[in-house]
Amino acid sequence: MAGQAGLLELSAGSVLLLAGREWAVSSVEAQHGRVLLSAGGEERWRSIRWLVRHPDCRPVPDDAAGPARPAGQPPVLDDLTDYQREVVRLRVAHLLEAETGFRSGDPLNPEPGEPRPGYDPRTTMLGQRRQAKAAELSALGPDEAALLGLGQVSERTLRRMAAAWKDKGPAGCIDGRWLRPRAGHPSITEEVREAIFAVRAETRKRSRTSMKDKCVLVAQYVAEKFGPQVPVPGFWTLKEVWREWFGPGGTRPRYDRAADGIGASKVHVVAHRPGQVVALDTTPLPVKVREGVFGDPVSAHLTLALDMFTHSAVAFRLTLVSDTAVDIAMLLRDVMMPLPMRAGWGPEMEWPYPGVPAGIVADFAGYRVAGLPFFAPETVTTDHGGPYKSHTAVAAQQALGCNILPARVLRPQDKAAVERAFGSLRSLLFEHLPGYTGIDVADRGADPEADAVLTMAQMEHLVAEWIISVWQNRALGEHAPAWGPGEEHSPNTLFAAAMNQGGFALQIPRTELYYELLPAHYVKIHADRGVKVGGLWYGRADPALKPYEGKLSSRGGRHKGQWVIRGDRRDRRQVFFQDPADPGKWHALRWNGLPPEGEIPAFSDKTAEKLLREARAAGLSPKSDADLLPVLLRLLGGAAPVSQWPSQLGKKEKKGRAREAAQGDQAASDRHGSVTAAVARAEDSEGKVVPLRWPEQASQARDAIDAERRRRREQAVPQRPAPPGTLGDRLRSTSLLALPDEDEDEE
Repeated sequence: MAGQAGLLELSAGSVLLLAGREWAVSSVEAQHGRVLLSAGGEERWRSIRWLVRHPDCRPVPDDAAGPARPAGQPPVLDDLTDYQREVVRLRVAHLLEAETGFRSGDPLNPEPGEPRPGYDPRTTMLGQRRQAKAAELSALGPDEAALLGLGQVSERTLRRMAAAWKDKGPAGCIDGRWLRPRAGHPSITEEVREAIFAVRAETRKRSRTSMKDKCVLVAQYVAEKFGPQVPVPGFWTLKEVWREWFGPGGTRPRYDRAADGIGASKVHVVAHRPGQVVALDTTPLPVKVREGVFGDPVSAHLTLALDMFTHSAVAFRLTLVSDTAVDIAMLLRDVMMPLPMRAGWGPEMEWPYPGVPAGIVADFAGYRVAGLPFFAPETVTTDHGGPYKSHTAVAAQQALGCNILPARVLRPQDKAAVERAFGSLRSLLFEHLPGYTGIDVADRGADPEADAVLTMAQMEHLVAEWIISVWQNRALGEHAPAWGPGEEHSPNTLFAAAMNQGGFALQIPRTELYYELLPAHYVKIHADRGVKVGGLWYGRADPALKPYEGKLSSRGGRHKGQWVIRGDRRDRRQVFFQDPADPGKWHALRWNGLPPEGEIPAFSDKTAEKLLREARAAGLSPKSDADLLPVLLRLLGGAAPVSQWPSQLGKKEKKGRAREAAQGDQAASDRHGSVTAAVARAEDSEGKVVPLRWPEQASQARDAIDAERRRRREQAVPQRPAPPGTLGDRLRSTSLLALPDEDEDEE
C-alpha cells in the first residue's frame, strides 16, 4: 500500500514508525479498512486511510529486509557526463525494443527495418521479446555489453528496468554504479573524530610527517584517552577522511601555519566592466632568448597586465633578469596607451571594435592602432613582490588615479586568472618555441641554451602578435559574463559588448605622463654644479637651470624650498626637470661627467653605485664628475683590456652588460612613446642575421675616451704653441757663431 512516505506493508508482524514512535501491526481487518497497532502494551485501532494520509508514517524494515534506502534526491540525467548520457540512450533503446518492438517506443515513428522479426509485437509476446533481447545482448560479447552495463542481462533484469522506466522515465535506466550515494564513514565515531582533530592541531606545529605517522598518533590519542576497547579505523579510511576534511595537504607547513591567522574574504569581488580590476604579475619566461649585445642565451621575465572582466592581456613587458619598479609604472602606462601597428601586420590586426572607428582612434593616438583594448585602470591587484610594493609603483598608481588592492598573502585565488593566463601562454605558445626550458629543471631538455635562436626583440614581437591574433580571439569557456550564461565569448567580444552597453571613454595619456611616473628627487640647484641626484651631478651650466640657481622653490611642507627632479633608474645619463614657468615643458639635464661630444653606453643605478664605490676605494675626491668618466668607461669595458674582451668576460658580466643595454633601449622607448629601438631593429633585420651590439658599445666607449683625452689636452694647453725651427736652421746659426771674423784673421 503506497503512502506519502513510501510503501507501507500492512501485514501482521510489520512495524511502522508513526510520529517518531514504533508501532507493531497486530492484525489487519481489510474488510473494515482498519488495522490494530500495539506499542508497549498499548493498542489502538486506526483506519488504513488515516495511516496512508499521515504525514509522518513510514515503514521500519526488519533485519532480514536489509538496510533502509538512504534518503536523498533521486538521480537525474544532468548528473551524468555526455558519454554516460549516450550510454543511457542506448540502454533505453534496447529496453523499448523489448517492450514495444520499436527502439523509439513509438509504433507510429519506426526506424528503417523495424520491427525486426524477433520483436514484432503482432507476432510475439512481451516475454518472448524479453528473452530475445537477453539472448541478443549476451551475443554481443563481454566487452561490448560491458560498455553499456548490460553484460549480464536476463529477463528479470529487463523486467526490473521496465518498472524503473515507468516510474522514473529515462533516469530509471541509469547505472547505479555511476552515482553511488555518499554513505559517509560509519567507523568514524565521536572518539575517533576528536582524535583526528587533536592530531591535526598537533601536527600543524610540528615538521612535516607522513599519513602513517598521523594514523599512529590517532590510535595513541584514542587508546590513552578513551581506552584500548574503542576501535580505530584502518590506514586507508583515515587517509580518505583526512583528505576530505583537510584537503590534500600539499602546502608547506611553514606557509600553512602563516595562513592560519588570515581570514577568508567576506566580500566577493565581481568585475562588471573593463578596467574595473586589472591584475599584475611576473613570471620567469620559460624560453631561453638571446640578448642583443653579445648574443648569449639568457633568462628573461614576463610581466603581464590582465583585465579581470574581459580577460584581455592589455599590456606586457619582457625584462632581462627581473623587472624594476619603473617597469611596473610604465606597464600601467602601457595599459592606457593604444598599441601601435608594426611592420608585417595586416588589416586583421588593426582596431576591430565597433562604436569607435579605427580612423578616430588613429587620429587621437597619432598612429595606426592594433586590436588590443586600452583604458584607464580603476583597481590594480598585485602580489607582494619588491617592485610592486615600492614607493615608485605606489606613487605611479596614485598619479594614474588607481586604487591599490594587493592580493592577500598566501591566497593565489585573488589573481588566479593571471596564473591561468601564464599557463595558457606556456601551453599554446612557449612550448612550441626552440629554447623551451619546461616547467621545472626535471623537465628541461639536454641543452636549451644551445637551442635558443630568438632574440629579446623577436620574442617581444612574437608575444605581441600572438596576443592580438590568438589570445584576444580565443573562446574563454567558463568565463562567460553574468548577463550571458552559457554563451561563448572571447576577450574581444566581451570588450565590444561592454562598449555597446556602457560606451567607451577615449582617453589617451599625454606624453608628459612618462616624466610624472618617474621617481622624484628633491634637491637644491647649485650655481656651479647643478643638481645632485643619486651621488651624481647633473645640469652644470644648463640654460634651463640658470634662472633658478641658488634660489629656493616655492614648495612647502616636508620638502620645503626644494626642487623636484625626475630620474629614470634604468638610464642614469640624464635626469629631467620641469620648468615652473612652462609646466608642460621638461628639460633633460645631462650628467656632468658626459663628454660634450659623442655618446657613451647607457648605465643604470647599479652601475652608478659601483662607480662611486670604486671611486671611493681609489681614494678619489673629485671636484667634478668629469673625473669619474674614466672610471665609468673602465667599468663599461671602453679601454678594452684583455680581461674585458667579450671572449674573456664571465656569464654574469655579459648578462649585466646586456641588461644595461636593454634597459637603456626601454627607457628611450618609454620616453619617446614609440616602438622600442630593439623592436625596430628586429623588424628591419627580419630574415637576416641580427647584428651584435658589443662592437657598437665598444666603439662608443672608445670614442668617449678619445673625446675626454682631447678635452683634457685642450684644457692643459689652451693655445697652440709655435712650431720649433728646423734642424738646418739650428745648425746654421750654431756654425755662424763658432766661425772667427775675417777681419780679425787678416790682422
